[in-house]
Amino acid sequence: MFTRRTMIASLAALATPGLIRPALAAPGDWDGWDVQVTPEAFDLETSNPWGLHPRLLPRRVKANADLKPGDVHVDAVARYLYHIEEGGTAMRYGVAIGRDGLYEPGVYTIKRKAKWPRWVPTPAMIKREPEKYARWADGGQPPGPGNALGSRALYLYQGSRDTYLRIHGTPAPRSIGTRASSGCVRMVMAHINTLYDNVDKGVTAYLYPTDGSPL
Repeated sequence: MFTRRTMIASLAALATPGLIRPALAAPGDWDGWDVQVTPEAFDLETSNPWGLHPRLLPRRVKANADLKPGDVHVDAVARYLYHIEEGGTAMRYGVAIGRDGLYEPGVYTIKRKAKWPRWVPTPAMIKREPEKYARWADGGQPPGPGNALGSRALYLYQGSRDTYLRIHGTPAPRSIGTRASSGCVRMVMAHINTLYDNVDKGVTAYLYPTDGSPL
């Protein structure tokens, strides 16, 4: 059976190869923060001050013709996110995914986008690791380069339900390529800034299982 999982496998096979400071939720700070998290003379496909493995740098690759332009596909095995483009291509980014037992494969809709969002840990996160998250339970962590959601966030819904899963930037770029998060999909902030500008609300995000099976 030709599934979306096999489409992504085909896509992969065809591939061509900060500072933290106190922050307020003020849009006037956004440009300055963007400068902080973007390398000088930034080039999406070659800049790498984070020391990422070269395969995790963004690349434009060939996409299977049956994949819908605009949609997002997360390959949990290879740790890649693909944003499908018009014309038979996709932008591929390296990502980090949820730790064992926290990653949630499924089909989601991106219903909200936010620049420099405030982050509030879920009750489950606070219960699981109170020493790490309890201090942010009341009001959340203010936006800024040290915020857990980083510079941009795409909010994943199922129907009208917010799943509390996000595709977001991270202040820990060296986690890219690993299983490190509490369930979300992490990206380098300079990379998600580019992705964010090209993803429309209402598109579908496919998060594939970690064992390589289809959704």
